[in-house]
This record gives sequence, structure tokens and C-alpha cells, in this order.
Amino acid sequence: MSGTPAAQGAAAEPAPRTPHQTLALAAMLFAVAMTFIDQTIVSIAAPDIVDELGLSSSGMQWVVNAYLLSLAAFFALGGRLADLLGPRRIVIIGTLVFVVSSVLCGCVPKGDFAQSWLIIFRATQGFGAALLFPAALAVVVAVFPVERRGRALALFFGLSGALTAVGPLLGGWLTGWTWRAIFWVNVPVAVVALVLTVMAHVKDVRRAEKLDGVGAVLIAVGMGLSVLGFQQSAYWGWDSAATWACIVGGLAVLVLFWRYERGRRQPLVNLAVFRDKAFTVDSLVLFFAMLAFVPVFFFASVYAQVSLSASPNQAALYLLYFFAGFAIASQWGGRMLDNKGARLPMKIGTILGAVGFALWAGKLTHLSMHDQWPYVALAGAGIGFILAPASTDAVNRAIGASYGEVTGITQTIRNYAASVGLAVLGTLLTHRMTENVVSTLTSQGLSQDSAKGVAKSIAEAVTGNGDARVPSGTGSAATAARDAMSGVRMDFAEANQWVFYGMAIALGIAFLIALRHPGGKVTPPTSLPMEAPAPPIPTH
Repeated sequence: MSGTPAAQGAAAEPAPRTPHQTLALAAMLFAVAMTFIDQTIVSIAAPDIVDELGLSSSGMQWVVNAYLLSLAAFFALGGRLADLLGPRRIVIIGTLVFVVSSVLCGCVPKGDFAQSWLIIFRATQGFGAALLFPAALAVVVAVFPVERRGRALALFFGLSGALTAVGPLLGGWLTGWTWRAIFWVNVPVAVVALVLTVMAHVKDVRRAEKLDGVGAVLIAVGMGLSVLGFQQSAYWGWDSAATWACIVGGLAVLVLFWRYERGRRQPLVNLAVFRDKAFTVDSLVLFFAMLAFVPVFFFASVYAQVSLSASPNQAALYLLYFFAGFAIASQWGGRMLDNKGARLPMKIGTILGAVGFALWAGKLTHLSMHDQWPYVALAGAGIGFILAPASTDAVNRAIGASYGEVTGITQTIRNYAASVGLAVLGTLLTHRMTENVVSTLTSQGLSQDSAKGVAKSIAEAVTGNGDARVPSGTGSAATAARDAMSGVRMDFAEANQWVFYGMAIALGIAFLIALRHPGGKVTPPTSLPMEAPAPPIPTH
């Protein structure tokens, strides 16, 4: 009978709490906010850090690169750990690693150990971010049903991507107080993220599998070495044996990783997901889109400060035109993904991106933000149409693999592409700018050797650490560089045209690849993947 005590007791048992979708999305956005902001915030504060701690130019570049290097090396591991230990748990661990590292970066002591201190804890920051991001994305995918997932991920990618533009603005404001605050600001953000994560009641399910330690070491070494070679190419030179030893050696280790993983029953990265044509197309489109997306922050910011004589804060506002288009298009792209699949928004995005970057490049020599903003926004819209649909479709297509694992793969591809883009486009910018400046100065009567020396000084000032300040000092070289800076604004703008046309070409290649996408909507399981994680795809 329903009135028996046993029946009443059973009826009185509380139902298991379901994840709160809005709180879960907000928690993950706060968590990843720190990782995106820190990709750009340090470059703005670089001159003040160098001045106070007495770091060398190459040492400061290592402080910037250590974060990105660690991020690229450990993303795949982060995605796999989210599977084995549970994405909610890894979000918490990654957040704690990141925020503790941030506090230690802000507490760096002055003296001989300052440079090593900053590099070490910037690297652990990157490790925390590598743990955090794939797990956070896996949580978002898990708590939203398939019919709402496209829009949720569009919001996730749109807002988290826009936070990259917040870095320069926030960095400029905080540095006015103390540059150490750019690291300490992560503490309140982390506290909010952790509180919301607990309140969201996200379920955590672990996969009963073992971690592939050898695979983790191989991919970390391979990614780390090759990315290091690209990062240091600006300093070592493309004719340096060290540059090519790192790049070729890293790629060789990645090939070894691929061969090793094929024979594993429980691999770190399930390479069988690439058997799906759509997943492969999604990954390649993301690769070529990221050749432009991350580098544009650096190159547009430095262009604004050098050629448009903008302050760091004004340069950050210049980037907001890009994110105005990005944010709007990412929402449209999410709706298209839900209604028609990923092929249409990717085609639209790659076309808009290619046209937008090409038109933007053509307007760079006008030296006017007012003339450029429509094309800046158009380029941003192109990227906005691509990122969320391609990333979400990749996750949905790889049904047999876990969400954490697939996110680790796609994010590794994205970060690797960003490193390649920064290195290759940076080399192109330096080469073209030096040629332009030398030509201008020799036409004014300066000797070839003197012109090359001044051009090199300017190149180091604007492309080394993102520091666009006019070289200081009282020596003849510094004086010549200062005199030259006022006359080479157009030279630098013309050099940047090559960079932005390169970005347009990358988006054009992405369009040709997007045409190969099979199209169609994907209907992944409607049940929460955290409740019943899918088994791995067989590797044979």
C-alpha cells in the first residue's frame, strides 16, 4: 500500500540533483576566463616587468612563451585526465594550479632569481590552463542536451574568445597600479569559478582506464620541441641549426607518438577519430583559422601602436571592432549549427574571413581606424562563424571517443596552429619591415649599414615583446631610431599588409577544405555523457 512507512520513506527520498545548466556554463566561463586573459595581458605589462626586475629582452620573451609552450604541450594530457578522473574534478584541480601559480608570479622577488622564478610559474600556469580548458568544455557539452548544445557552445566560445581582447585593456589599467596585479586579478575570478562549480551540482563520472604515460611524455616532448622551434625562430633565425633541430626533432617525436598510439588498447589520444571525414575536415579548418585568430591580437595591437600612434588602451579598443563581429557571428553560427549542421557556417565564415582580412590589409596604409573598422569587424565575423560550429561538430562527430579526449585533440591542434602562425607571420613582418625601413632611410642619404642598424633597432622594439615604445637612451643608435620611428609609420603599415594578406590566404585554404565537409546535422546521444560515458573507439 502506498501509505506504509516503507513506501512513505521511499517516496521521501530526495531525487538526485540534476546539473544546473546556467550555473555550470557561468562557472566554466569564469574558469576559462583566466586562461584567455593571460594569453595577452602579460605582453602589455612587459616593459614595466623588464624595468623593475631587470630582465633581458630574450628573458622576457621566455616569460611570455613559457605559458603558451606549456599550454600546447599538455592539452592532450588535460583532456585525457578529464576522462579518467572526471571533468569536474579536473576543472577544480586546474583552477587551483592556475591561481596558485598566478599568485606566485605576482610575488616574484627582485634579484638574480627573478627571471627563472617567472618562467617556472608561467609554465605551471600553462599546465593549469591545459588541465582546465578541455575539462571545462567537456562539462558544458555534458550538461546541455543536444538541441541546446550548439547555442551553449557558441556562447562559450564567443565570450571566452572575446576575453582575449580584455587582456590588453585590463593589463593597461592594472599596470597603472602595479604590474603584479595582472597576476593577482586571477584570484577573485578563480574564487567565483570554484563557488559556481560547486553550486552547479555537475555530475562527475570517471572512466575505468589507465593513463598512457609513455604517450603523454611523447606528445609533450613532440609538441614542446616543435613549438619551441617556432617560438624561437625570431631570435635564433630560420637559418639556425637549433631552430630546425627543435622543429624537425619535435615533428619526428610526434610521428613516433602516432605510431606508438596506434598499437595501444587504451591510448592517450584515440587517433581512430580521424577516420571520420567530417572530424578531419573540422580539425583542418580549425588549424587554418587559428593561423589568423591568435596572431591577429599581436599584429593588430602593435600596428595600432606603431602606425596609428595609439596607446596600449586605444590599441585594445581597436581590437574590440574585431570582437564585435566575432561575438555576433558566433551566435548566428551556433544557431546554424543547430538547424543545418556545421558545413554552412564554416563555408560562410571562411569566405567572410578571407574577404575581411584581405580588405583590412588593403586599408592598413590609410592609417585611420575610422576607415578600417568595417573590415576589422568583417574579419572577426568570419572567425566567429567558424570556431564554435567546427569545434562543436568535431565533438559531436566523435561519438565513440570521450568529450574530454576530443577536446584535448582539437585544442592541441588550435594551439599548435597559433604557434606556427605567430612564428611564420612574425618572420614575414620583420623581413618586410626591415626592407622597407632600409629603403626609406637610404633614400634619405643614410648609408646602407647605418640604415640596417636603425631598422634592426626598430624591429626589436616593435616585434620582440610587443613593446611598441620608441627606443630610449642617448646613444647615436637610439637617437637615430627615435628619429626614424616618426618616418616609418607607413613602412610598418605596408609590412603588415603582407601579414594580413597571409591571414586571408589561410582562410581561403580553410574554405577549400570546408567544401569537403560531408554536411548534415549530427545527432549525438541525448543522455548526459557523464552519466554513461561512451567506450573508446577500437584502434584496429
